[in-house]
Amino acid sequence: MRVVIQRVSSASVSVDGKITGKIDNGLLILAGFEHADTHEDLEWMVGKITRLRIFNDNEGVMNLSVMDVNGDILVVSQFTLHAKTKKGNRPSYVSAAPPNISIPLYEKFIKMLEDTIGKKVEQGVFGAMMDVSLVNSGPVTIIIDSKNRDL
Repeated sequence: MRVVIQRVSSASVSVDGKITGKIDNGLLILAGFEHADTHEDLEWMVGKITRLRIFNDNEGVMNLSVMDVNGDILVVSQFTLHAKTKKGNRPSYVSAAPPNISIPLYEKFIKMLEDTIGKKVEQGVFGAMMDVSLVNSGPVTIIIDSKNRDL
């Protein structure tokens, strides 16, 4: 599982001009799943995301988590996070899990986030062509891969 986390002052996602998810202060998470992802990957990722100290404290130091600031979360599925670009100019997505694997992982990921932060997680529409808008606060952007936990 690979995610791109962006600390935002606002973010939204829309499909065919209709907003399907919108947040103010919090995290926009672009999430991509691969064939080998398991419940353990989801658990680890949810823990990492919800405890990640990337919000400023009173001294302006990134010392607070999304839970500490009562921030919101918007999750958008993005299989292109698993693009392979080694050969040629057209990315290959063979590592990305097909919908029969990734949809249940996506849904479980959102449920686990909701259970952890104690509120609704906003989201896009899995597999749809989406327009994502955001105001990146900082900017703060972090990439995390559950298969490479050293990052």
